[in-house]
Amino acid sequence: MREYKQFYINGEWVDPTTPNDFDVINPANEEVCAHISLGSEADVDKAVAAAKAAFASFSRTTRAERVELLENCVEVYKKRYADMAEAIREEMGAPVGLANAAQAYCGQGHLEEAARVLKDYAFEEDLGNGHRLFKEPIGVCGLITPWNWPVNQISCKVAPALAVGCTMVLKPSEVAPLSGYIFAQIMDEAGVPAGVFNMVNGDGATVGTALSKHPDVDMMSFTGSTRAGSLVAQNAAPTVKRVTQELGGKSPNIVLDDADLEAAVTRGVMHMYQNTGQSCNAPSRMLVPADKLEQAEAIAAAVTENVVVGDPAEESTTMGPVVSEVQFNKIQGLIEKGIEEGAKVVTGGPGRPEGFDKGYFIRPTVFSRANNDMTIAREEIFGPVLTMIPYESEEEAIEIANDTEYGLAGYVQSENVEHARDVASKIRAGNVAINGAGAGFNVPFGGYKQSGNGREWGSHGFTDFLEIKAVGGYE
Repeated sequence: MREYKQFYINGEWVDPTTPNDFDVINPANEEVCAHISLGSEADVDKAVAAAKAAFASFSRTTRAERVELLENCVEVYKKRYADMAEAIREEMGAPVGLANAAQAYCGQGHLEEAARVLKDYAFEEDLGNGHRLFKEPIGVCGLITPWNWPVNQISCKVAPALAVGCTMVLKPSEVAPLSGYIFAQIMDEAGVPAGVFNMVNGDGATVGTALSKHPDVDMMSFTGSTRAGSLVAQNAAPTVKRVTQELGGKSPNIVLDDADLEAAVTRGVMHMYQNTGQSCNAPSRMLVPADKLEQAEAIAAAVTENVVVGDPAEESTTMGPVVSEVQFNKIQGLIEKGIEEGAKVVTGGPGRPEGFDKGYFIRPTVFSRANNDMTIAREEIFGPVLTMIPYESEEEAIEIANDTEYGLAGYVQSENVEHARDVASKIRAGNVAINGAGAGFNVPFGGYKQSGNGREWGSHGFTDFLEIKAVGGYE
């Protein structure tokens, strides 16, 4: 049993102002795996004060000093890598293979990328006519991160903030806080100066709201649901602080008529099931030529049969549980809604998989014969549920793809790359992948419309943490 009840403020582990114990549940067995404490507005005030005090000196550190600091963070992270992967498996049910190869690796990758970018990043530009432009750290940053890719989202915010000279207060998700606690230990051991990085556990209603409203917080970086992101922006509005958001998605995956159907459908289904469907950029709407829909259904069913749902600690498991009872019940309700609205269940359906009587396990489910007005095509399910939608023409496919309030990601499958690129150019989304192309830590991540604003990852991730200053008098 982990006891992670302290907060990290001003370079020290401190007790909450008012103890407020909270059970962390292992979603694979529904047992308590850790205790944390939920913070209060008073804890946020202490953390923000520490960050504000540290900003004066940290914002004036040299590029070389910050590169060295980030490289120290990477080295300590490597030492704690196995601990990080184990924590993620335990807190949110990621299969051990995914936790090691992807979830934990993302935390290290963003730190390494920030150090690489920082070495040559242009903080100054000659504008001519005696003017120079300077990019300066924005100040104290409030960082609110989710449970689905916990350390990925922590690191892709903390790393650029450190790189440019900001100070910060992190609120990890209280549902999956173990990786955040270990990350704070890494920051401490790496020698991040007191007050530069602070962490307060808590819920969104209390700690998240206190951060968003705080007059001494200069910007908020939030990842989570569109509903919660809207609340962060509303709370931040009276103090006119910058707000960047990476929010929900209902990403289309267009299988063009000239695609290799077997490869395209297989790739799309397996991607949908990665991380138990708990990714904001999951390709949750597969758009298939109507005359190939029956064949696509058969392929999707065959792929699903090979998914190994099981204990995340087992190497053979390819899909674990969803993170919580709340999510389990929401997903079950949406599966029932899909059936009620007339979509065809190709495979899966409501209830736990056979052989499971506990744990938040979902049957990997494929719906077909759906239309884009159905609830399962409109709402972000955030579970292993794929909706297949037939189309008659390419123009209709693009129209369906863009007929959503979201715009985080899109996917295009075609044997003709030029054709795929043309279709990709018509999708209103921040990231579009052709034929399963992967991303790197240097590729900007973020969305259009209600999927958010701003961009994270790589050099583009520095931008949101910088202010622009123009200075004349250099003639």
